[in-house]
Amino acid sequence: MRRVVVTGIGIWSCIGKNQAEVTASLMAGKSGIGIDEARKEYGFRSPLSGIVETPDLKNLLHRRLRTGMSQEAQYAYMAAREAFEQARIDESYLLNNEVGVLFGNDSTALPTVEMHETMLEKHDTALLGSGLIFQSMNSTVTMNLSTIFHLRGINFSVSAACSSGSHAIGLGMMFIRQGLQDIILVGGAQEVNPYAMAAFDALGTFSGRVDEPTKASRPFDIHRDGLVPSGGAAALVLEDYDHAVARGATILAEVCGYGFSSNGGGISQPSSEGSLIAMQRALKDAGMSANEIDYVNAHATSTQQGDEEEAIALTQLFKDKHAWISSTKSMTGHECWMAGSSEAVYSILMMQNGFVAPNINIETVDPSAATLHLATKMIETPVETVLSNSFGFGGTNSALVLRKVH
Repeated sequence: MRRVVVTGIGIWSCIGKNQAEVTASLMAGKSGIGIDEARKEYGFRSPLSGIVETPDLKNLLHRRLRTGMSQEAQYAYMAAREAFEQARIDESYLLNNEVGVLFGNDSTALPTVEMHETMLEKHDTALLGSGLIFQSMNSTVTMNLSTIFHLRGINFSVSAACSSGSHAIGLGMMFIRQGLQDIILVGGAQEVNPYAMAAFDALGTFSGRVDEPTKASRPFDIHRDGLVPSGGAAALVLEDYDHAVARGATILAEVCGYGFSSNGGGISQPSSEGSLIAMQRALKDAGMSANEIDYVNAHATSTQQGDEEEAIALTQLFKDKHAWISSTKSMTGHECWMAGSSEAVYSILMMQNGFVAPNINIETVDPSAATLHLATKMIETPVETVLSNSFGFGGTNSALVLRKVH
């Protein structure tokens, strides 16, 4: 069975627009959460959001290519640029070799609303233009990236709620393991406009701590009152180990385990059992035990029930083990469809720089997490192995095991 490694990563998020900025934020425990005034005007209960900068693509891409790009596709392009650059994959290589693309994405709200508003006003489809169709499809990210970067391998989007980005990595690993592809660009992307998040706000799942935005996302804290939505994009270049070595690529990490499960219960009901099964499968796939894991990037989104169910599962696996545990969502908020891929990137940055990012905003640990080895401040320590969790609506669960390659 072929080994699958990461040779490039890219990130565009509320805590930084590249690896250097994001690493500094992770080490400092810096939050990217703020108030989105547009959400106030739109009628949100909670205007809290990860504040993600819009990239300026005018000097990077021809207008013809920009026309069909949704908000999340723009974020994904910036992350993919950085990942390909680090992997030393240039346009010449992409034109002469087959590279695939798998991205997690599960909404395209903004262009759909824009089409509706234009039709209400003009009553003429001819005025919609040619770009909105490519912006509004759920595969908007992969279709744009494949066009821009000349990607001619496997090409589809993964729609699995908040596990989307993680499943994309797991599926990419499987394609390469089976010898079907040598290189695949994988990742996840999430739009941050108000239209994408209004239905979430209606559920009452968002934090109402508007007077202290940077303290609103507080996974595993007993006083947490809901998640904070966020977004952006993350990208990873996955590659067959021998192929990477042959072309002289720098190997950042190995993706050595992928586990999954479905809860089979209520559509928004988290499950400690489902979470546990996904983690156990990932460890088994990697041929590792819980005691061999140095760090767990928890899914923990700062919701009452979700954090508790995951804490129960984590306690079953990691009680009395040495692994540090934290949720980077305490800084980024919940990056939804991109979370599984961004958290893999965050974990690789920790591996590369020898630290564990803090779970900020814990003042009183929830009783369900009382025995967990929670990192409430930045810990300088070698990180050789990581387990990263992602769980989503509909009961879809994904877990990944990453390890450092020497």
